Amino acid sequence: MRALRIAMLTYSLRPRGGVVHALEISAALARRGHEVELFALGRPGERFFRAPAVPARIVRHVPPEGPFDERVQAMLAAYREGLRQPLQAGAFDVVHAQDCLSANAALELRDAGVIERVIRTVHHVDDFISPSLIACQDRSILAPDALLCVSAPWLERLRASYGVEAGLVANGVDLRRYRPPRDPAERGRLRRRLGLGERLTVLSVGGIEPRKGSLTLLRGFAHLRAAAPELDPLLVLAGGATLFDYRDELERFDRLERELLLDGSVRRLGSIPDAQLERLYRAADLFAFPSVKEGFGLAALEALASGLPVVAADIDALRTFLTDGRSALLHRPGDGRALGEALLELARDPDKRERLRQAGLKVAAAHSWERAAAAHERAYRGLLERRIAKVDG
Repeated sequence: MRALRIAMLTYSLRPRGGVVHALEISAALARRGHEVELFALGRPGERFFRAPAVPARIVRHVPPEGPFDERVQAMLAAYREGLRQPLQAGAFDVVHAQDCLSANAALELRDAGVIERVIRTVHHVDDFISPSLIACQDRSILAPDALLCVSAPWLERLRASYGVEAGLVANGVDLRRYRPPRDPAERGRLRRRLGLGERLTVLSVGGIEPRKGSLTLLRGFAHLRAAAPELDPLLVLAGGATLFDYRDELERFDRLERELLLDGSVRRLGSIPDAQLERLYRAADLFAFPSVKEGFGLAALEALASGLPVVAADIDALRTFLTDGRSALLHRPGDGRALGEALLELARDPDKRERLRQAGLKVAAAHSWERAAAAHERAYRGLLERRIAKVDG
C-alpha cells in the first residue's frame, strides 16, 4: 500500500503494555515505509522510558491538585489542545489512539472538525470506579470510526458488552532485545550483578494492582517458600508505573506480605530501565504472571523470548499464545496455592523447565512486530477505503 502519514497517540511515557505497543508498532510501521509520528502526554522534563525510533512529540502538562476526576479532565483538555495544531488540516492520513484518554482527546478534535477520523486499539476494558474514567472509556469504545484489539477474546467481549465490532491486530516481541543468555557464564555474571546468588528467583513484571493478581502472587510465592525452603526462594517484582491510584491495593499487599512473614524474600523494584529489565529476564529462574485480566500479556511473551519458563493464570487472552503443559504452566486465576504448586513443580523438575523453555522460544519467534505492522496496514486500508466509498456515495 502507499506510504501513510500516521499519528500514533498514547497517554503516557511510562513502561505500560499499551505504551510499549505504541513504541514498537510505530517503529515497525516506519520500517515498512510509513511516516509515523508518536504523541504522548507527559510532565515537564519527563521522557519516554525508551527512546522512540520515530519522531515524537510530548504534550507537556502538570496535573492540578484536586479531586481525581478533575485531574483527568484537565489532562484530557491539555492533551486535546496540545494535539490541535499538529493534527489539523489533514496533516495525517490516520490518527490512531492506544488508550481511552488519547482517544477522547482525538474524538473531541474530530467532532470539532479538526481531523476526519479516529481509530482506537482497545487493549482491555478496565473496571473503573471514577465517573470521568468510566465516561472516557465508554466514549473511546463507542465513538471511534474503527476499533482494533490485540487478542481475539476481546473482539467478542466488545461485541457482547458494547455492541461494537473490532478488527484483530497482533502483538509482537523484539527478539534482539528479549533473548536468552548466550551461555551459562553470561547468566552467572548477571545473577552476581543483580545480587541473586544461588536463590531460586521468581520474576514478575507488572504493577501492584487488582487486575495483575498481586495478592495471588504473594500467596503463591509463600506456598513455594514453605514447600521448598532449601531453595531460599526470592520474588522480584518489576514495573508498575500507572496513571491510576492503587493505594488500597498497595496497603493490602504490604499487610499480606507481613502476615505471610515474607520479609527479606520480596524485592520491589518499581519502574526500571529497559536494560535492567532485560537482564532480569535472563537471570531469573521462573516467571510468574497471575493476572486476572489482560488484553494480551506482553510481559509473558517477553519472558518466553528470554528463555524463561512461565507460570500464568489460565485466562482467555493468555491462552491465545500459551498452551498449558507445552509452552507454560497455567493455573486457576486467583488461586495462590495452584500458582505455588506450579512454581514448585518447575523448581524441582529441570527437564520440564527446559521443555517449556524450548517451546516458549518457538512461540516468541512467531510473534514479530513486522507481522503486527502488516495487520495494522490492512486495518488502515479498510478504514480509508470506507471513507472514500462514503465520499463517492
